[in-house]
Parts: sequence; C-alpha cells; structure tokens
Amino acid sequence: MNKHELAQLIAKDAEVSQVQAAAMIDAFTANVQKALKKGNDITLVGFGTFKVVKRKARVGVNPQTKAKLKIPARKAVKFVVGKTLKEAV
Repeated sequence: MNKHELAQLIAKDAEVSQVQAAAMIDAFTANVQKALKKGNDITLVGFGTFKVVKRKARVGVNPQTKAKLKIPARKAVKFVVGKTLKEAV
C-alpha cells in the first residue's frame, strides 16, 4: 500500500476529503521525524513504538569484491511492534 491508497482509506473512514487525509499523513510523518530528531520515542499504544537506536561501527564485506570496508557508527530508526498489532497480523 502506498501513501495515495492509505489516504483514500483514511478519507473514507474519517469522512474527510482525500486531500485532508493526505495532509494528515504528511503532518503525522513530519511530527514523527521532528520527535525522533530530538531523541524522543513515539509510542502508539497497541500499534507500536518508533525509537532511535545507536548502531555500532563494524566491518562489512563487499559481496562482489570480497573487500573489507569500515561501516561507521550511526543512528537508525527502529519500530517495535505493539501487542495488538502483532496479534492482528
């Protein structure tokens, strides 16, 4: 499912226009990004939690050349599935 299809479903369920539904999706994603950038977790009870985790530096291998390369430490976004969503799937 892509953003357009999701906006159609939200528009139908929330009885709003598709443009308003797309704006809601944009606002949600923008605010999740802002919160994660500040280092905050976002928990939607029953759905899941978005959080920033630190990945350690490591050595990787290029599968084509077999050359070793250093992968630097970085931050990554992790989504932990909530109980209700896990049971629904």
